[in-house]
Amino acid sequence: MHHPTPLIAMIAAGLALAFVMGIIAHRLRISPLVGYLLAGVVLGPFTPGFVGDAALAGELAEIGVILLMFGVGLHFSLKDLLSVRMIAIPGAIAQMATATLMGMGLGWAFGWNWAAGLVFGLALSVASTVVLLRSLQERRILQTERGRIAVGWLIVEDLAMVIALVLLPVLAQSINGVDGAAGPLWMVLATTLGKVVAFVAFMLIIGRRVIPFVLHYTAHTGSRELFRLAVLAVALGVAFGSSLLFGVSFALGAFFAGMVLAESELSHRAAEETLPLRDAFAVLFFVSVGMLFNPAVVVERPLPLLATVAVILVGKSIAAFIIIRLFRHSVATALTVSASLAQIGEFSFILAGLGVTLGLLPEAGRDLILAAAIISILLNPLVFGLVARFITLPATTVSAPAQPEPEEETDLVPTLLTAHAVVIGYGRVGRVIAEGMREAGGPVLILEDDTGRAARARTDGWEVIVGNAASPTVVAAAALPLAALLFVAIPNGFEAGQIVEQARLASPGLRIIARAHSDDEVTYLREKGADEIVMGERELALGMLGLALHPKPGAEPATG
Repeated sequence: MHHPTPLIAMIAAGLALAFVMGIIAHRLRISPLVGYLLAGVVLGPFTPGFVGDAALAGELAEIGVILLMFGVGLHFSLKDLLSVRMIAIPGAIAQMATATLMGMGLGWAFGWNWAAGLVFGLALSVASTVVLLRSLQERRILQTERGRIAVGWLIVEDLAMVIALVLLPVLAQSINGVDGAAGPLWMVLATTLGKVVAFVAFMLIIGRRVIPFVLHYTAHTGSRELFRLAVLAVALGVAFGSSLLFGVSFALGAFFAGMVLAESELSHRAAEETLPLRDAFAVLFFVSVGMLFNPAVVVERPLPLLATVAVILVGKSIAAFIIIRLFRHSVATALTVSASLAQIGEFSFILAGLGVTLGLLPEAGRDLILAAAIISILLNPLVFGLVARFITLPATTVSAPAQPEPEEETDLVPTLLTAHAVVIGYGRVGRVIAEGMREAGGPVLILEDDTGRAARARTDGWEVIVGNAASPTVVAAAALPLAALLFVAIPNGFEAGQIVEQARLASPGLRIIARAHSDDEVTYLREKGADEIVMGERELALGMLGLALHPKPGAEPATG
């Protein structure tokens, strides 16, 4: 006898259909996110066939947001957050205020009262953390100054949304004349800020000691399963506990959990262990968003929808661009952050739902927000594509002390080295390769898109180009036709394949050596043009076998 299994049905249908639609999107050379969203539309109540459980999909998506923000926290230290506070805090507040006023203006044009316009404008003012992080990660600019500003901007917006979600019930009670409000607005605001400050203090004083200790203790057990479980327990437990005890969002709680763990040497391992679940639940998030979309809105209210999308894509972006330029940041930074914010997402859905429940926002407003969110998420990759026509997003060249980032592609200065070895990635593998080539007496050029590792490479005395090695502009600056060797030392096989492909186009005769972690990656890299591929696991096995069969003279076998 089969029992109802809505959770299993939702996960199975969501992931399976997302996979199919994602493959189709990939074949059409568009972002897989488009496929995930369309999978949600197919599973939603507005299309025929199987209808997924929207409530379950929303909760599964929330887990994805938690794990994603935890991963971001692992790569975003408090020092990084404080380094962008001068632009992120005033910039985010000014941009949200501008977008909220534009939304209120639309609400007035639609015939709504000021409270409905306020909720509508706030929903349009905050960008989706999931979409922004995906966009930055896909372009490998999350760890650059632009990426830190964009993420810091989003953190400020999330904090503002926490306050807004607390104040909306009070606002509704005040407008409707219902007794029992939590108190004056200033008192509620002070209480909310106090809870946030208390949570941050707790995490920085208690959490930064307890969380690393728990994971270090678990790591010493030698059980990978227990370590993975500990990481997930910390991410989900802190997110849920912070919401329960301090009233902050799940996403903010998970972010701070990852941020305090980032100070531990286990942060990279923790990021690797949570990556598969982060990806799976992020897919379910986009599926859940697609399920909310009613295609009929496009036909029934085209002009209001067009105006709403214009506020998100044009109004917010222009406001963010002007604000960042006023703070004397480069055009590249202004365009990158503007493109990052040209969409709305999860907080907008929560705010719209609460506004309808409280009677502040009409259902027509919620429908416009959902439709505009889907459209803005679909168009966001195109916005980044337009930005890329004016700037090379991940690129800036440095060979000695740090210089201001270039604002135009023509500012990218090519290397003057010849017959040099180009090492892509200055991690553990890249550092060993560079030192080996130094001992061999040949010139070396490092290509690295992480500013921290690039700074370490400069300190070690290398000439460095900071940028995405898959970018044709960066490839040109590395002078590959004049190089003798190319070492692709990054661990991601897919990105390595893109780099190898660009390098082979730039220099057909260049000898390219890459690293891989599986037979499939070896085949993929060879198809892209790599001459030689080293698979780490195989080399380890051969090395251990060599030591066993041909022990070094004087070595004695271990005895128990």
